[in-house]
Order: sequence, then C-alpha cells, then structure tokens
Amino acid sequence: MTVITPSVPHAPFSAPPLPMSILRRLPFPSLTPRHRLPRRRFATLAAVRQDTTVWTPSPVSSIEIAAESLFNVSIDVSNSPDLVASHTLPGQYLQLRLPDVEKPSFLAIASPPSLAASTGAFEFLVKSVAGSTAELLCGLKKGDVVQLTQAMGNGFNINKIDPPEDYPTVLIFATGSGISPIRSLIESGFGADKRSDVRLYFGARNLRRMAYQDRFKDWESSGVKVVPVLSQPDDGWTGESGYVQAAFARAKQIYSPNGTGAVICGQRQMAEEVSSILVAEGVSKEKILMNF
Repeated sequence: MTVITPSVPHAPFSAPPLPMSILRRLPFPSLTPRHRLPRRRFATLAAVRQDTTVWTPSPVSSIEIAAESLFNVSIDVSNSPDLVASHTLPGQYLQLRLPDVEKPSFLAIASPPSLAASTGAFEFLVKSVAGSTAELLCGLKKGDVVQLTQAMGNGFNINKIDPPEDYPTVLIFATGSGISPIRSLIESGFGADKRSDVRLYFGARNLRRMAYQDRFKDWESSGVKVVPVLSQPDDGWTGESGYVQAAFARAKQIYSPNGTGAVICGQRQMAEEVSSILVAEGVSKEKILMNF
C-alpha cells in the first residue's frame, strides 16, 4: 500500500496518520539494556534536579547553655560573604543540617544582622529535644562543621509600625525559644527609645527555663520593658504568673489602638489568643507582625 501526499503549493500539509493495521506490522527497534534506566535511577535524578538548595559548610564557634534545655549556638560564617549578606532583617531563619543526618532543622537567627557583618557569626537559641537534629547539634564541639542555607523569609516588617511617633505603643510577645528572633529585633533597634510604651511579655515555665535573662538590663536600657511570665513559678515568685495571653489580658492598657503595633513569636495558641485580644481592642491585624 502506498500513501500519496498531495502537493499543495505554498501551504503546509501533514500526512494523515497511518492506519493501526499498518502500524502493527511496522518493525520497531527494541530497547537494549543501555537504553533503559531503572525506575529508581529516574527518581534519583528527579530529586537531584528538584533540590536546588545551596548548602555552605560552616564551623561551630561555640555552644553554651542558655537555660534548661536551651543552648546558645554560634556558627562561624566569616568565610561565607553570601551567607552574611543574606541576613538583612530580624526574624529571618535558615536551614541547618548535620553530616550524615538527612533531615535539616529550621532555625530562627537570634543575632541581629549587624553581628554577622561585624564579627562573622550567626547565633541561634536551640531547644534540645530528645531524638532530634537539634539534640545532635547541641552536642557538637567547637570546630565541628555543619551546613547552612542562606537566610530566608521576610522577617518582621517593622516598616508597618513606623515611624515611632505614629506608633508609640509596641507590644511584643514571646514564649520559650520563640524569644530567639525577638532578641534579633530588639538588638537590631526599632526605635524603642523613641516610643512611649514598648512591652515584652516573655513566657517560660520557670526562671530556669528562661533564656537571655542576662540581656534584660540592656533591653530595658534600650526602651523595652520586660515582663517575665512564668506558668509554673517556684515559691517566692512575685511577678506575673500563668500564660502570656492571660497576663496581657489582665494588663492590656491599650490607650490608642490606631497607634499600637505588636510583634508575636512562640506557641500557636498564644499567638492566636493574643491576636484575638489585640483585634478586639481595636488594633489592626495589619499591625500585628509575625515572622512566618
């Protein structure tokens, strides 16, 4: 059988498809082993193509106890200018992974961007959880090498509650290791000394579990009133007790909702309940900042 293709000048033409009866009789070369790739290899190649994350080896500078189950971890990034340059805003985070450990950890950067620029260090507040990558990280020694991604995320968009004269009240809420990016915010400077009412409600189980107590005095000097809130305080504690959201509900003192901003980092329930209280008091949702 001969298939004749009509000639039509100056017009593109495609031949009609061959009938299935002919196609079945046409010989097709079979795939030899070198033409075949195992399905598993295809999956591996796909994974390689999809993982475009850039990991930078960086040595541990120091690991120190910050509080019960919490550790200050400092990583040397002085030889990685791209890492340093990626940290531009308080509230950003990155991924950290260890050799021979498949699952990385997401960690908020506790130090302000200026620290990396001046000393070449990223600092983190890490909670050691049994069986986790964080536990292995907290067990490393000076000089051990980890791998970091560049800083990511939009951080705390402090521009939404600037200038200070328009937003004289800033209420900050943190629980546990959620104080980590809050430290970065406070030590980066956001005009706290130019605002009339800046409060940090910081919750922990007890004082043994409360990190950064050695920094409170400096934070107060910068214009931030620190209000520790203990959920299970020891005998003799005279400060705020219970949960952060309850302590704030008792105090409130929002005199100008339109001139109030908030920053929240910590447990989801706390964040949701505090946000609800603020909105009920007339604070705009747009002025409640989170880093995720």
